[in-house]
Amino acid sequence: MLAAALPILFLHVRFQPGFTVTVGSTSVHVALSDLAVLAVAAVALWVWIRDRPSLGAGRWVWIASAALLVWSFAAVVYPRWLDESYDSHTHLVTAGKFAEYALLAPAVVVLVRRRADLELILAVLVAWSVCASAVAVVQFFGWRILAGWPSGWRQPSFLGHHDLAGLSGAVACVALLLLAVPAGRYARWGIAAAVSGCIGLILSGSTAGAIGFGLAAIVAFAFGLWGSHVPRRRLAAILCLPLVVVAGLVPLRSGDVGHLLRYFGIGPKEQASNVETLVQRTLLIYIGWRIFLDHPVAGAGFESSLEQSVYSPYLDDAHAKFPGSPPRAFPSPEHPWGVQNLYVQALAETGVIGFLLLAGLFVSGLATAGRVALRGPPEVGLLAVLWLLVCLGVWNALGIIAGIPMDALTWVALGLSAAAAALLSDARFRDPAGRGATRDPAGDRSRSG
Repeated sequence: MLAAALPILFLHVRFQPGFTVTVGSTSVHVALSDLAVLAVAAVALWVWIRDRPSLGAGRWVWIASAALLVWSFAAVVYPRWLDESYDSHTHLVTAGKFAEYALLAPAVVVLVRRRADLELILAVLVAWSVCASAVAVVQFFGWRILAGWPSGWRQPSFLGHHDLAGLSGAVACVALLLLAVPAGRYARWGIAAAVSGCIGLILSGSTAGAIGFGLAAIVAFAFGLWGSHVPRRRLAAILCLPLVVVAGLVPLRSGDVGHLLRYFGIGPKEQASNVETLVQRTLLIYIGWRIFLDHPVAGAGFESSLEQSVYSPYLDDAHAKFPGSPPRAFPSPEHPWGVQNLYVQALAETGVIGFLLLAGLFVSGLATAGRVALRGPPEVGLLAVLWLLVCLGVWNALGIIAGIPMDALTWVALGLSAAAAALLSDARFRDPAGRGATRDPAGDRSRSG
């Protein structure tokens, strides 16, 4: 069920069937991906009731997740006390969908308990990445399908630019895992993972995705060098993959980088005519930072950066600071834009409290998975660390958007870190056939699984 849900979760909502439920003045759009998440959660609950697998190994991940979600819901409530124009009903729906996707994390722990389970998940991800990269290639060469951009530009495939980078980065990390862990059992997908992952990262044009993948490659290199002592040719291959991605990204994003350098005074000034550039992201981060400075402790409210009453006091200063940006690059009622950086958005909307809770969530996942990777068997723990690093990078270019593929990847990665801790002493994962000592329900005796 989890494997079958992955292609739906890694599909842009515009290409999914759905329906709208209206309750009073609030409308909720239910997409196929929402039903997929709920189906996975229902199956996981059934399996948990039947088998009662332990979730305690990932306790710090659950504590951090619950704290962040509770504070997110609180951040929908308290802004209404200060500003009656705050659209709490709409933002409550977004917070609810964000919490809905969090169900994927414990579901991964319950459903991924054998090596064969993980192999199935990785096989589906690699196959879906191959499809996504293939679509991006034909879009790049001029076939305008699935909302593709003009030929020669970066492409969204059927996910969106940064979600494509997230999926591709996660799949490329499978190749890093195979190179860093000599005993890895997933070599049959290694070449496909490396090729489709790198092509997807390049054609997505996401510099944030490249940064996340670069961090993952550094960790994989360090693990291979000091943790598993792999041959030098494998270490060289680990370093080559992010270099290939950077070499492919430079021609696609050179114009945006040039605009950003000119903003910082390097090169001749030009009047920009497009949006969704590095300069615009810098502009939106500036507005988000100003919002945070005026609301440092608890923030201005969940998704408040989309509210005109919140961002409008800083527009004059933003126009003065970014005089070369076109009017459409600035937030407006027609194009609210938001902050488009998860970390600055967390500061602006939920304050230092929310930012620390968000940081604690990622730290708990990295610490849990990293401990398992060092104590062995390393496959699941190291893969969870690599996926979380990719997520940390990609979220530099995305704000809080409920129901996007990056939500799914983040919660699956956090769930995988908790699953790694649960699998640390599980003989069934160590044995490829799924046989090992399991607990006899009748007592303390062991029997063949």
